[in-house]
Amino acid sequence: MKWRTAISEVEHGKESIRGYELTSLMAKKSFSDVVFLVLRGTLPSAAEARMMDALLVACIDHGIGVASAVVSRLTASTGNSLHTALASGILAFGKLHGGAAQDAAEFFSSQKDTADIDVLIGSLKEKKIRVPGYGHKVLLEDSRVTALCAKARELGFFGTYCEFALMVEKSLNAVSSKKLPLNIDGALAAVLLDMGFDPIQARGVFLIGRVPGLIAHIHEEMTQGPGLRRLREDEYEYTGGKNKKI
Repeated sequence: MKWRTAISEVEHGKESIRGYELTSLMAKKSFSDVVFLVLRGTLPSAAEARMMDALLVACIDHGIGVASAVVSRLTASTGNSLHTALASGILAFGKLHGGAAQDAAEFFSSQKDTADIDVLIGSLKEKKIRVPGYGHKVLLEDSRVTALCAKARELGFFGTYCEFALMVEKSLNAVSSKKLPLNIDGALAAVLLDMGFDPIQARGVFLIGRVPGLIAHIHEEMTQGPGLRRLREDEYEYTGGKNKKI
């Protein structure tokens, strides 16, 4: 059985992406234009191109303290290659870091027609089900979200899903004991859904945007780091038993 693809073709010394000659794309289009093309199958409009740029920039890095950066740098410090350290950082993404964009997109897609959001959120709280795309370890309000929503309004992509995401935020914070802001995963998911992307692609866009940041962290660790990293004795506490007899 033949494998089938509509993404790219290499034939007679020429390569095409979604039917467009690669060298022509190199000459006339930006990287984010071609990211949009390869994911969606069509070149972006001017507004889509500007929104895609903003989405990728919003994801590029979020400090040295996040799990993916920590894991990437730890792996680099042990003498591994750049691509090994990068892979380890990507594997650190999960439901609570980086991976929530897809979960949030799936939640928004399945619940956007909910008649009473307050009842929905109350039911989820009662069942102790976490709503993906909300909350932040450090920030009470995520400036990236504010900027993305403003850009989406400006470019005409602040639609049903963005409105729903903000209504969920309001409802969550009415019943939560701590501030739960719409975070970058949730905002990314809402904007991408309003642009016509699907939930799986939402996670993919986040990963595409974050890879340059991880590479920068890995390079910094390799060239300026202290060498092999490990926890100091005062950074952890042993809680097991002592002096056990065999």
